[in-house]
Amino acid sequence: MIEIRELNKTFHLENSDVEAVRDLSLTIDDGVIYGVIGSSGAGKSTLVRCLNLLEIPDSGTIRIDGVGEIELRNGKPWLNGKRMTAREQNNMRRGIGMIFQHFNLLDRCTVFENVAYPLQHTGRSRKQIEKRVCELLTLVGLEDKTNVYPSQLSGGQKQRVAIARALAAEPRILLSDEATSALDPEATEAILSLLQAVNRQLGVTIVLITHEMAVIKSIADRVAVMENGRVVEEGTVYDIFADPQKEITRKFVSTSSLLGKLDKLLEENAELIRVKPGEMLVRLMFRKDCVGEHLLTTAARKYGFDLNIILANSEYLHGSPIGGMVGIISGEQDHIEEGLEFLRQNHVSAEVIRDGRTDAAGHAESVPVS
Repeated sequence: MIEIRELNKTFHLENSDVEAVRDLSLTIDDGVIYGVIGSSGAGKSTLVRCLNLLEIPDSGTIRIDGVGEIELRNGKPWLNGKRMTAREQNNMRRGIGMIFQHFNLLDRCTVFENVAYPLQHTGRSRKQIEKRVCELLTLVGLEDKTNVYPSQLSGGQKQRVAIARALAAEPRILLSDEATSALDPEATEAILSLLQAVNRQLGVTIVLITHEMAVIKSIADRVAVMENGRVVEEGTVYDIFADPQKEITRKFVSTSSLLGKLDKLLEENAELIRVKPGEMLVRLMFRKDCVGEHLLTTAARKYGFDLNIILANSEYLHGSPIGGMVGIISGEQDHIEEGLEFLRQNHVSAEVIRDGRTDAAGHAESVPVS
């Protein structure tokens, strides 16, 4: 388990100070794939580098099973009441593997030598090192690239070498800092599948830093959303997708769903989503406890309204269904309200994006209701 409490890190630049991580607290359970997402400058990469003390936080505590509780005092790490030595910090890092966006391979070394590099000076014999490297190259599917140099590899193959190298010292934690950002979609999918296999087969806890919600949706168990150095929302991937609470989270979720096109339609005030008097533009979200039920048909028949579907999306996350729909409802105002309330009582999230009741100037109001 990783427990982070009240972590802070400020960079002192020539003309200003940048608070990269502010009063941040998180708990990451053993054996999970934990995603951290945020826009550029949100502080996510600084956070992950603080976990293995590549960046020394200014204050706070980090407790890692098998290491102990590290207390940060004025930018200095203390372990079990004593100031950590450089050797202790290096020993801690050996138990935490890390993979980077741009691979960080040694160009003049072969694939074998790159993977073997972290095992030097660890007391292992050459035979033990060879055995370990061969095991890892088989795990990542590069057993035929032993004597090849990085320049002869594709981007996806380079990242596989980087993953094997990060696993060489048998870490319990693997940090992935934008590991798929430089890859094409096919290579990205392959690397994510490999990370998922590593997590399942080896039981390694993976902390996954990304700015792409599709990556989180693909393999993460839980996710923390960062903004301005803080965690603003945290939960299971399913719950975050089904019911995002913060505006930044809703924006990220929309990027990986067909329903995300609604934002562009609203921005352009497209004719498709314009409402007439008495109509409502609504967004409906169906969670696992109501997907598959005939709730929408039942509500429309019972309360006598019509629904013109504009956008719809359904998928499975971690084996559970989730669906969404954007459409324009028309009918008697009281009946529409009663129908929406019926849906909410049956666990459907119903949000009114635009309400056809007009103000004095004759413009449609936007009255969100959830």
